Amino acid sequence: MPARLPSWAWVTGLTTGAIAAVVVLAVQADQGTKPVAATTRPSASATADAKPSAGPEKEEPAAVPADSGTGRRIVYSLGEKRVWLVDASDTPRRSFAVWPGTVAPDPGTYTIGERTPATTGSDGVPVEHIMYFAQKSGVFIAFSNAVDGSSPPPAEPGAQTGGIRITKPDGKALWTFGAAGTTVRVVE
Repeated sequence: MPARLPSWAWVTGLTTGAIAAVVVLAVQADQGTKPVAATTRPSASATADAKPSAGPEKEEPAAVPADSGTGRRIVYSLGEKRVWLVDASDTPRRSFAVWPGTVAPDPGTYTIGERTPATTGSDGVPVEHIMYFAQKSGVFIAFSNAVDGSSPPPAEPGAQTGGIRITKPDGKALWTFGAAGTTVRVVE
């Protein structure tokens, strides 16, 4: 007569099998199709309710605005909905389009204050690489990217959001470039 396994052995075996199945599915999902917004950039005319294009855009590098100061800085153009990462020799190292929130900072010079690795945005979306640099009308203004790489959902009517959303790769680059104390120059 074969030996019977105790009930805890069955539970342990089933649990181990279930965990293994979840890991396999997670690896397969990670190797599959990514969300479209993670591989596309918002256009220069993107708004909070704009839908990203079906494929990556071929953009010519935009010139850094002439009135954006000098030295190492982050430049944010309200009109172009674009950010530049400029090194100490005034050479732009990276430029990308953004999805602005509903509350815009006034033109001027700011510095990166608090940096938060991850949290939930005011729109309920998990965000990362949050870099606060301004406050207006009680709303904190910060750069961030959605953890899943998506574009922000349309703002609720009357909502006051200060998140300036960027793509995941741009969020990582900005996080690396913009240590606390880094100058942010906001231009029209």
